[in-house]
Amino acid sequence: MRMFHTRDTLKVNEKGHLEIGGADCSELAAQFGTPLYVFDEAYIRQMMRVYRDTIEEEYDGNGLVLYASKAFSCEAMYAVADSEGLGADVVSGGELYTAMQAGFPAKKIVMHGNNKLPYELSYALDCGVGTIVVDAAAEADFLDSIAGKREIVQDVLIRINPGVEAHTHAYVQTATPDSKFGFSVAGGAAEEIVRYVLQKKNLRLRGFHCHIGSQIFEKQSFVIAAQKVLAFVAEMKEKTGFEADTVNLGGGFGIWYAEGDPMIAPAGYREYLSALIAAVREGCAAYGLRLPRLMLEPGRSVVGEAGITLYTVGNIKNIPGIRKYLAVDGGMFDNPRYALYQSRYTAVLANRAGEEPEEIVAIAGKCCESGDLIGTEFHLPKAEQGDILAVLSTGAYNYSMASNYNRNFIPPAVLVKEGRAEYIVRPQTYEDLVRNDVIPARLK
Repeated sequence: MRMFHTRDTLKVNEKGHLEIGGADCSELAAQFGTPLYVFDEAYIRQMMRVYRDTIEEEYDGNGLVLYASKAFSCEAMYAVADSEGLGADVVSGGELYTAMQAGFPAKKIVMHGNNKLPYELSYALDCGVGTIVVDAAAEADFLDSIAGKREIVQDVLIRINPGVEAHTHAYVQTATPDSKFGFSVAGGAAEEIVRYVLQKKNLRLRGFHCHIGSQIFEKQSFVIAAQKVLAFVAEMKEKTGFEADTVNLGGGFGIWYAEGDPMIAPAGYREYLSALIAAVREGCAAYGLRLPRLMLEPGRSVVGEAGITLYTVGNIKNIPGIRKYLAVDGGMFDNPRYALYQSRYTAVLANRAGEEPEEIVAIAGKCCESGDLIGTEFHLPKAEQGDILAVLSTGAYNYSMASNYNRNFIPPAVLVKEGRAEYIVRPQTYEDLVRNDVIPARLK
């Protein structure tokens, strides 16, 4: 049998069916329909605890793990994160509103964004968001002004760009010299904005934020980023007298998607964080700095492998000598990542997961778009109409990036634990699709 990244809560059961969180995927498809996002609660909590406990044990608890909710944002995810003692990273008013609706503590929220809109910043202050990451001088001006009107002093970090090139897809690199994010250290922009923000009466600069990209497996990339950030902290202390008491080193830890990717057990992510913590301790000792409060923002590594997507196989088209297509009832509207990044995935026939693969097929969606593919080289048993197809590691950036293209429904999502599945995102209806449509009177 072709191997995939199994674990206690994702395995082939005695029926030869794929099972997640103790629930048979064939039964989930029958109960909830397809396409369907399925999330494994036990795995999510396990990953959150790895990061949280490592900070507690190796950094004396002087930090906060922030769930990067852009990976998958819904009220239930904020409830889980809160129950595990995590904070949250939000990047829009919508994500912030979702967190607030879930009763998430605003003081444990960090708000990001390279172009936060005025109403989003106003809403963040009204909610009492703990920290806002400044990414533009004009943003600092507006934030200072509205904080003054509310007679508050807002804690802020400055996003800096240390110039670390992580080995990942160009579209998800965020700290190279040519980036829409942050202020360049090498070019002097970072020092300039530090001096600028320190003059603001209603902003309290706490430190710096850096995020070097996503889907990174090299521990050294994180170590180098930490070293460069601490060198900048030391430089600013010497030049301005300001010593950062908070350093946010972002996220970006890679996960397994397909053959060739490292298969990392949850506890294995502790090695990444341990290396980063060691670099922080060594850097502070070398520069004579106080150990700052350490923030991290894991997202993909928390929910990516925890999620799968279930589909039903529809039409099958074989083009002799060229390719065989399996069409499913989903597509780029629920998973646009292949179209955007040529992202690789692993697929399993959930109702025949114990069978040996016989052929290589492409998985096509139902959209009116030639690029509507989940991928082109999946090793599967010979599929038939009605088979249940599971695409693995779809927990991050699938629901988040989904759309109603062709007026298809964004699939619902269920959370599974110990065999019990419950909706965390309900199914859409045709009424949902037209809810905000308006026909002007002149057209009636």
